[in-house]
Amino acid sequence: MSDQFMRIRTVVLWSSLLLVPPAWGDVLVRWSELSVPPQKALGVRKLVVFWGSNAASAVRRARAQGYEVYAELPFEQAILAAELISRQPVTGMIMDRGQGQQEELDSTLRTLRSAHPKLAIWLLDSNGKQPQMRGQMIATRNGMLQVSSPTAQPWLDSNLPAARFEQEFHPDQPPLYAFQWEAGDSVEQANGPSAEDYSLAIAEAGAIHADLILAVDEKLQKGLLENQPASWAIWNKVKQHLSFPSSKLHGSLQPWANVGVITDNYEAAYEPMNLMGRHNIPYRVLRATSVAARNLEGLDVITVFSRPDKQALSQLTAFADQGGTVVLVNLKGTYPWQSAQPVPTADHALSYAVGKGRVIELAEPVGDPETFAQDVRRLIEKDKVLIGLWNALTTIAIPYRNLRSGEILVELVNYAEEPLRIQVRLKGSFASIRYESPDQACCQLLPPAQRDGFTEFVIPSLYIAGRVRLTPAARDSRSSTIH
Repeated sequence: MSDQFMRIRTVVLWSSLLLVPPAWGDVLVRWSELSVPPQKALGVRKLVVFWGSNAASAVRRARAQGYEVYAELPFEQAILAAELISRQPVTGMIMDRGQGQQEELDSTLRTLRSAHPKLAIWLLDSNGKQPQMRGQMIATRNGMLQVSSPTAQPWLDSNLPAARFEQEFHPDQPPLYAFQWEAGDSVEQANGPSAEDYSLAIAEAGAIHADLILAVDEKLQKGLLENQPASWAIWNKVKQHLSFPSSKLHGSLQPWANVGVITDNYEAAYEPMNLMGRHNIPYRVLRATSVAARNLEGLDVITVFSRPDKQALSQLTAFADQGGTVVLVNLKGTYPWQSAQPVPTADHALSYAVGKGRVIELAEPVGDPETFAQDVRRLIEKDKVLIGLWNALTTIAIPYRNLRSGEILVELVNYAEEPLRIQVRLKGSFASIRYESPDQACCQLLPPAQRDGFTEFVIPSLYIAGRVRLTPAARDSRSSTIH
C-alpha cells in the first residue's frame, strides 16, 4: 500500500470522525490507590490516574479489573510523555490545560492527535467549580465589594458557563472539567464529601452535557477497597446518579436558547453567564470572530463582551434592524448606530434605536451580575420567554431541542439537595410530558395546562436531578424547532 494512499485514507478517516457528533455525560473517576474495586462494582467504565512513577502498575491493575484507563498529566509534559504513554495499555491521555495559551493548546492537540491516532487525547479544564449552593452573593459596585443580605436568593456555583464556552471553542470534544472539593465543616473535613455532594456533581455534568473527572476522596477509596459497609452505602447512592445523565440522544440535541453571548474572554463573561443560567435564561456562546446570520437565528437578545470585527458588527446591526436587542458591555468605540439620538436608560447606559430593534451600550463592566441577568430577562418580550420556574430558587433548568423530532428536553438540577415541588412554564404546545429522575422508575406522566401559547406543569418532587421530555403537539411540532 503506497504512502500516498495511506495519507489519503488517514485524512478521510479523520474527516469522518470530525463529522460524528461527540457523546457527552461521561463520568470518569480519578483514582489514586494502586488497587481498585471491580468495574461492575464501582459502576463506571473510565478511570483516570495521574501519570507518575507508579502509574504503569496502576494502569495494569485497573485494566485487569475491566476499566478503560486514561493517563492525566500537565499540558507542558504531554509531548515528551506521549510516546511512552502510547505504549501502555491505556485508552487515552488527558492534558490539564493549566495556564496554557489557546493557540499553543490547539497546536499541541493537533500535533499529538496526528502522531498518535489510536490514542484518545483530551483537553482538561481542572479549574472547574464544585457545584454547590452558597448563602450569599458577592458583587462589585463602584470598585467596592458588597455582600448580599441573608434574605437574597442563594448564590449557586455552576459549571454551565464553562461548558457553553468550551462547546463553542472546542466542538471536537465534549467539555471536560474537574474540580477540587472544598473542605466544609468539621464533619465534612473528617469524612469527605457526602453521597449527595458526589451526586450533585454528576447531575450537573449530565445536565450541561459535559464530561466530568470526579475525584473520589482517599478515605472513601480505602473504605471501598476494604469492603466497609458505610463506604459502599455512600457509593451505592452515587451509582444511582452515574447511570442517569446520558439521555442517548447525544448529537441530536442542541441548546434551546434565545439569548446569545458573544465573547472570546471567558473571565469577563463568566459571572453574567452564571447568573443568566441561575435565572433560567437559556443562552448560547458565540465567538466574536465567527458571527454570521445563521448563528443568530432564533435569538432575541445578544450580549457582547468582546469587540466585534467589521463582519460581526454588520451582522449585529442587521440583527437589531430586524427587531433584535444588542447589549454591548464596556466596548467603547465608534459604531454606526451612534448617528441616532441616544436615550439614557440607566447609570452608564445608552440606548440607540436601530430599525425595529435597539442597541444598548453599557459604559462599564458588569459590576452586579444579578441585576444584569434580571435586566436581560426584562429585555425579552413576555411572549418570547422560553422557560420560567416557580418555587425554584435553588434550581437550574436547561432546555434542549431534538433537531430530528422537535422534542424538547429540560434538564433540572436542584443545588439545595432537598426535595422541591416546582412549577414550570414552557413556550409552546405539547402533547405529552414525561418526567424521570434517578430516584424513581421512568417515567411519570405530568398533566399539562395550556395558556396563551405556553404549557404549564408541576414537578411533584425534584431532589437533585430530573429530566422532562416534552413531545410537541402535531400542529406545533414545526414551530417548536424554530427558536
